[in-house]
Amino acid sequence: MLKEVCVENFTNVPGVIAKGAERIELCDNLAAGGTTVSHGVANMTITYCHDKNIKVMSMVRPRGGNFVFSKEEVGMMKRDIVHLRELGTDGVVLGCLNDTGWIDEGAMITLLDAAKGLEVTFHMAFDHISPENQLKAIDWLVENGVHRILTHGGPLDTKIEDNLLRLKEYIDYANGRIVILPGGGISSKNLHFITSELDCTEVHGTKIVD
Repeated sequence: MLKEVCVENFTNVPGVIAKGAERIELCDNLAAGGTTVSHGVANMTITYCHDKNIKVMSMVRPRGGNFVFSKEEVGMMKRDIVHLRELGTDGVVLGCLNDTGWIDEGAMITLLDAAKGLEVTFHMAFDHISPENQLKAIDWLVENGVHRILTHGGPLDTKIEDNLLRLKEYIDYANGRIVILPGGGISSKNLHFITSELDCTEVHGTKIVD
């Protein structure tokens, strides 16, 4: 069971690695759901983690709010991917939607082209896709080379324990073609219950190694 710990900036990175974090998702501004960190933070975190043989997944998101990005914002994200690759990130975390509740396919293809050779996680924008389209979205992400989907299984204001049936549906449908990464409300206290119920291979959270 791989534990991916979501951290804001560098401050908590040494501590969570010491407690058993096996991969880092690096963000700024977690109160807004996570945005791209500065050059200095990315450089320090990637260097430190690689010295400990820990992979870093870097958030690529220019702002909080919704996941419908303008052409200019997609350009910013593409440049951030190039920059983070140069710093040595192992992967990127991103997601773009359109205003109909579906993946912004053009934006995603642009960003996935920039991210070739890196691991890619499609983040909780997935939970904002129309529920009737989410299984089809799994297919699209598989076909376009995305490695994992970070999902709460429902709106973030719900308990993850109440979304286990939906998460299990995702895992069963994915059938090993893509990693379903449960997150949002998983802590060291409910970790064993969640993982035993879902039989998942990876988990994500800010408090899973407390």
